[in-house]
Amino acid sequence: MTDPTERSSLAVLRRLVPFLAPYRARLLLAFVFLVVAAASTLIVPLAFRQLIDHGFSATATSPAGGALVPSTVSIAPSPLGHVGARAADALDRAATAHVDLYFLGLFAVAVVLAISTAARFYMVSWLGERVVADIRSAVYTRMLDQSPEFYETTRSGEVLSRLTTDTTLIQTVVGTSMSMGLRNVFLFVGGMGMLAFTSLRLFAITIGLLALVIVPIVVMGRRVRSLSKASQDRVADSSALAGEILNAMPTVQAFTQEVAEATRFGASVESSFATAIRRTRTRAWLTTLVITLVFGAIVFVLWLGANAVIAGTMSPGLLAAFVLYSVITAGAIGGLTETWGDVLRAAGATDRLMELLDARSFITAPANAAPYVVAKAAGGVAVRFDRVRFHYPSRPDTAALEDFTLHVAAGETVALVGPSGGGKSTVFQLLMRFYSPESGTIVVGDRAIDTLALDDLRQALGIVPQDTVIFSTDARENVRYGRPGATDDEIVAATRAAQAHDFIMRLPEGYATFLGERGVRLSGGQRQRIAIARAILRNPPVLLLDEATSALDAESEAAVQRALETAMEGRTTIVIAHRLATVKKADRIVVLEHGRIVETGTHAELVDANGLFARLAKLQFQVA
Repeated sequence: MTDPTERSSLAVLRRLVPFLAPYRARLLLAFVFLVVAAASTLIVPLAFRQLIDHGFSATATSPAGGALVPSTVSIAPSPLGHVGARAADALDRAATAHVDLYFLGLFAVAVVLAISTAARFYMVSWLGERVVADIRSAVYTRMLDQSPEFYETTRSGEVLSRLTTDTTLIQTVVGTSMSMGLRNVFLFVGGMGMLAFTSLRLFAITIGLLALVIVPIVVMGRRVRSLSKASQDRVADSSALAGEILNAMPTVQAFTQEVAEATRFGASVESSFATAIRRTRTRAWLTTLVITLVFGAIVFVLWLGANAVIAGTMSPGLLAAFVLYSVITAGAIGGLTETWGDVLRAAGATDRLMELLDARSFITAPANAAPYVVAKAAGGVAVRFDRVRFHYPSRPDTAALEDFTLHVAAGETVALVGPSGGGKSTVFQLLMRFYSPESGTIVVGDRAIDTLALDDLRQALGIVPQDTVIFSTDARENVRYGRPGATDDEIVAATRAAQAHDFIMRLPEGYATFLGERGVRLSGGQRQRIAIARAILRNPPVLLLDEATSALDAESEAAVQRALETAMEGRTTIVIAHRLATVKKADRIVVLEHGRIVETGTHAELVDANGLFARLAKLQFQVA
């Protein structure tokens, strides 16, 4: 695979074209204003040439007493006395009026320049903000489509860094640097053209000298881009580390690791700083070298021009125009050098963002999957696993499930039990298509799940996870997450069923109470009941309970158990459980070990069999 740092920066930035295409009208308008502003700038030296050569003096004479260069307005002494004086006065007034016209014209050019520059700035700033917003939305949407397998190797903090830091760099290029770069390109090309028009000899010498600037830009520019991408990677590493630790502050403080974590983050920040300084140093050397070469060339050419004026082969106005065009061209080159540095950084940022946009989920639905709604009829729907085999990508040598076959009848409640790592949670992961099995078939209702659209499949499933997720919003919206279109009355009904209504009403603002990041304002049992209410509100035909009562005290567990029994009526339910109350009331218990089913039966049957379940029961349920 080609190293991204070796690709052309412009080729990488071409990936931004699809995001600019919808706004081509504004882009064209910005381009028009940019051309007008550049053209206005290039007209200014011509106006000064006219003022110097034809407006400020009656004649242009060489210092050496060479031939007179006639002025457009010549003021010569008149031999006709009074009549001649009157004629001279008239000519003076005409000359003054002529100069006034030059200044009025120059002011008109300045007004056009000001308006076109302001309009260009607004247009490109709008484009920059719009494109960045679209990129952020596109990347975030793509990240939402990724399966858990993607996040086994990609840290969420790194993704957040790319969504913020990298998109800000792109906004700088699209909203500022791209416009300034094009403006400087036009000024450079136009300035070079006007230099050739003004003095072809001096222009030829200038071209030869400026050719020396190209080599350091190309050579050092590649180095800057490589360091820019490395700098952004280090920033992403720091962000990912900070995000991980800030989300685990109670654990960090409980184990008194504040100093160690501060040291670790400090080392990450220092690494980022060192990389950024290397990039900045390289850019500084590049800028120094380019400006020195450019202005050295200009000074040399101007020295030649000054000697030409002294020799009488060039008018002062012509030299002034050449000087101004040289300054404009040199400024454009300097501006392009700075802009190119931004372009290199943006190219690195674009590379990183495009990596996310190019990411494809390991889990995909058929392209033309027919719509399928799993019926929510009384009795639920059947779920079937046939000879399923699966290894987690991060643990390819250990089978999570091996030759796993399980048929759950419609309306049946099946409990999955067994030691940790036996494959219980994997059953849920595969059923919800977070992963795909390597072989075998999984069926919900009468359709294999790999033939269904993911939305259709997951609408049929409701899950209460062991690690409850509470979002940074109020209690009402946290419950409504189970079914976004639910009414407030339906939410209250679900919370009552989950034994959550009473504690929610005791919160400072009831259902409108903000629950804090990750639900920090709630106890573990309260968070669990919010999750149960969310699943009840979803009203799915298949209910998945992953230790749904594990975080509850005895009183709350009894209340929630009654709520779950109500919620399980008329549904197919698969339970991962160790608590005796849940297991005893299951229609069937399936015991897993090392990814295989080793026992199946009712609670009484398995205890009598004196196998793995009986041993677990003695240890976990205190059953003799």
